[in-house]
Amino acid sequence: MDVLTDLKTFARANGMPSLAAQLDDASFVAQAELTSLAEGKGLGLFAKRAASERADRTFGVR
Repeated sequence: MDVLTDLKTFARANGMPSLAAQLDDASFVAQAELTSLAEGKGLGLFAKRAASERADRTFGVR
């Protein structure tokens, strides 16, 4: 999480607002995954699909 925060800070400081927004999304997904793992489910945001397939980003998370 710290690395994502550092990257987001860098992006904002260097005039890269689209990258900063994408990193916000990545932080949201990472937090959801970590919460899921902490609850012992191990399923993450994409349920069983996350363990076996690449998670396509075909939806907007904001």
